[in-house]
Amino acid sequence: MPAPRSLPRACAALLLTLCASAGLAASAAPESPYVTEVKAAMDRMMRAMMVAPSGDVDADFVTMMLPHHQGAIDMAVAELRHGKNEQLKRIAQEIIVDQQQEIAAMQLATGRPLPPSRAVPTTPQPASRPSMEH
Repeated sequence: MPAPRSLPRACAALLLTLCASAGLAASAAPESPYVTEVKAAMDRMMRAMMVAPSGDVDADFVTMMLPHHQGAIDMAVAELRHGKNEQLKRIAQEIIVDQQQEIAAMQLATGRPLPPSRAVPTTPQPASRPSMEH
């Protein structure tokens, strides 16, 4: 029986399989904004999940799961920004809420501070202009 893979490597393999089947693999066609956002979200997630074991299983679990959940949030935001299917957009909204709740629960369970409350942007943010007031 083969040796079990670590969680980050198993997730990476699963994500690569999902990306390839969803047509997110490298191609000659230019990338759409959705594909660009999802690839960036997955790259951030995978980098953040690659942590050296600390010897504390619970802390290691949370340290790897927090970016995993944030990656799901980031991908759901990309669906809200670019998707057309209202049912899938509703599912993406639920993913955001569920993953935020799980992040908060894991942080509370390990005594970590809660993340700051903030709105999830679902439209690209315009570049800020300098204030004209003095």
